[in-house]
Order: sequence, then structure tokens, then C-alpha cells
Amino acid sequence: MMKEIKRQMCLAMPLTVANFLMFALQFVSIMLVGHISHEKLAGASIAISFVNSLGFSVLMGASSALDTLCGQSFGAQNYKMVGLYLQRAMVICVLISIPLAFGTAFSGSILILLRQVPEISMAAESYARLMIPSLFAFGLIQCILKFLQAQKIVVPIMLSSGITAIFHFINCWFFTYKTGLGYRGAALSVSISYWFNLLLLVLYVCLSPSCKSTWTGFSRDAFHGLWDFLKLGIPSTLMVCFQNWQFELLLILAGLLKNPELQTSLMSISQNISSLVYAIPLGLSGAVSTRISNELGAQNPGAAVLAILTAAVAIIIEGLAVGFGMIGGRNLWGHLYTKEREVVNAVAVMIPWIALSHCIDGFQCVLLGTIRGSGRQKMGVFVCLGSYYLVGIPASILLGFVFHMDVKGLWIGNICAIFVQDVVLLIITAGPIFLPVHRNAYLYSTPHHYGSVVVALRFQICCSAMVPNGMQCHGEGLGAIHDEASR
Repeated sequence: MMKEIKRQMCLAMPLTVANFLMFALQFVSIMLVGHISHEKLAGASIAISFVNSLGFSVLMGASSALDTLCGQSFGAQNYKMVGLYLQRAMVICVLISIPLAFGTAFSGSILILLRQVPEISMAAESYARLMIPSLFAFGLIQCILKFLQAQKIVVPIMLSSGITAIFHFINCWFFTYKTGLGYRGAALSVSISYWFNLLLLVLYVCLSPSCKSTWTGFSRDAFHGLWDFLKLGIPSTLMVCFQNWQFELLLILAGLLKNPELQTSLMSISQNISSLVYAIPLGLSGAVSTRISNELGAQNPGAAVLAILTAAVAIIIEGLAVGFGMIGGRNLWGHLYTKEREVVNAVAVMIPWIALSHCIDGFQCVLLGTIRGSGRQKMGVFVCLGSYYLVGIPASILLGFVFHMDVKGLWIGNICAIFVQDVVLLIITAGPIFLPVHRNAYLYSTPHHYGSVVVALRFQICCSAMVPNGMQCHGEGLGAIHDEASR
């Protein structure tokens, strides 16, 4: 157990720091815009939410297929496929970014159709258009991050994120206050900073000896097998999108409440704070996903179970510590975003509910990491869809509009969704539904003998920790897999 804790902490701590630093790009931008005016803050908040939901969520989801593909390939020591999967993901993300850019360009019209305030919607469109270049960079960044994470190369991720965060603070301040662009300068600085981060990561992959065995240059095989990649990429995308779109829908609902400028700003700040502290469980989720995929690729399911249990204990401790810490400083959070007393007081009221959601959301984050690492994204899609849209959104509407609890009611509805998701994912992970996954784990690391088609094969694993007493397994190891692949 102690060895597993050390392994996960070595992965999770740099990833957590990297998540904090990359989140700082949006955090700094919102913070600087918030000190310009209340109206500009609302417009920028809506724009960021729109780009996150329409663009970043899709790209993040598509790239998260690499959690399974690269992780299991690296665990099976099939290093060539690790690099090939990266290339396929990059091709797909670039192609996806093109239609996403067109949708972002007309975000104002779309928001007006969704009955948002016209003035705020057009301000959001001006902000969002300058974020279009960031879409292309973001998708490629996510692919490279997953590629490095699967190989347990996490310190360079942290360092590149730190350099980018420092660069962005100077960059954002200059474009916001010194160029005459105002709040739009913050959007432009985000795009510049993402491309700067991409440059750092590309240089590392190309020049570092750590990636010598997995990155051998771009191959034409990257354009083959794209559909096979999408079979896992599409459910991965839907998992992320269903989760993130629910938060954006809450922001839209906040705009339909009385005093929409206040309610929208309050919801945006609440989500911003939640995302900031979410970086910790997100780092642990990445660590457990990597550990599980590596161990399943290496045919070590017992170690995968230990990784799940270790992460579960760690996230419970983290959730309680961070939650109580947030409540203790509840009167300070609002001052980071605005000077307006009404908003600051409203944020202080929301903090206990944000802390509660963090405690249960962190557990959900680790469980979803388990789903990704074991290649069960299709099951995760249905869990996310049901919990958020059959439970969460109806509960939010009921509490926010019928019981007049405003943003607090919308947020409590979200808590209900996360709780339901935790329960279902826990049953799936620990119960009989999940057992066949480990006994017949999907292996995404064995290439067909032609070298261009990747065959997803099932292999049998014996592990008393995962299979009930009396249940037979007939595993024959990687040799049998390679024999089957060659037929």
C-alpha cells in the first residue's frame, strides 16, 4: 500500500500543480476583467463558459481516449503504438477544431437564441472570437499531456505549465490594460499563452531522450485507423461533454433568474472557485487512470485494484481538508474576483455549498479516472447522462425557480447529480457489473501484423482480488495475444 501511495503521489502532485497553473490562465483573465466592470465580467464569463462547453470540452474528451490507449500500450511495452496513438489524436483534434472555431465566431447569436441578455451576449462574442486560436492549441496540448502522462513523465508538464502561467500573467496584464483592447485583451492573451505552452511541450517531446522510444517522428500511419480511435474517442468525448455542458447549462439558467448580471456573475465565480480546487482531485484522477491503464496493459489487475483503493482513501482525506479550509476562508474568496460588496457577500454564502460539492465531486473524479483507465468509457457515458440530465438539471430548475433559491438552488441540484453519480460509479467499480472488465480486460496495445490496424483484443486474467471464489479464469499471457493478432 505504501509503495502504491508513493507511486500515485509522484504522479498526482506534479499533475495537480500543473492543473492549478493551467487553470491560472482563465483565473487571471477573469480576475483582471472583473476589476474593469461588472458588465464586462459577465460578458467574459459567458464567453469562457461558451468556449469551454463548445470547444475545450470536446477537445479534452477526444484526447482523453489516450488515457486508455497510450496508458495500456505503454504498460504492455508497445512503445511504437504510444506515439502512433498520439499522432492520430492530434489529427482528429485539429479536424474537430475547424467547425468548433466557426461556432465560436457566432457565439453571440447563439446566446441570444438561448434568451441571454443581448448586451452581455455581444460582449461575450467579442471576447470569444479572440479565443478562437486557443482552440487549435488546446487540443494539441491535451494530446501531448496525455502522451507524457501515460509514460509517467509528469515533472516536465508541471514545469511547462509554470513557465506558461508566469508568461500569461505578464501577457494578460499588458494586453488588458496597456493596449486599449480592455477586456478583449484578456481573451487574446489566453490564445497567445496556449500557443506558447504548446511550443514548450513540442520542444520537449522532440528533444528529450525520455520520449525517444515513443516518438520517432510523424508517420503516415497516423491517418489510418482513425475510426478505431474514434470508437473510444467518441464515448470519451461524450463523458467529458455531458459533465461540462451541465455546468454551462447552469450558467445559462442563472441568466434567466431575476437580476441576471448578479446571478450570472455569482454562478461564474462559484464555478471558477470550484474548478480551482478541482485541480487536486483531477491530478489524482490522472494518476489513478495512468496506474490502472499501465497495470492492465502489463496484465497486473491486482495492482490496478490496489491503485483504486489507494486513490479512494486519498481523495476522501483531501475532500474533507480542502472543504473545511474553504469554509474557514469563505469571506475572502469574493475579493479575488470583484470589488462589488453585493457579489462578495453572495460568494461567501455560496462557499459552504461549493465545499460540499467538492467533497463528493472529488470522489466522482477518481471513479471516472478508473473508468477511463480500464477502457469503459461507454458505460461512463450513460452514468453521466442519467445523473446530470435526469437528476441534476430537473432538481436545479425545481430549487432555483420554483422554490426561488436562485443560484444556491441551482448549485444544490448539481450536488444531487454528483451524489447519484458517485453511488452508481461506486457500484460499477466495486460490484459484479465491473468484474468482467477485469477478467476480460480490453487491451488496446497490440497492433495487427500489417502495422496499420490496431486490434482491440480481450485477454483473460486470473486475480482472486477481482474474481469471486469459484469463478474460473483462463489467462495465457501476452504470448497468446500476439499469436491471435498474427492470425
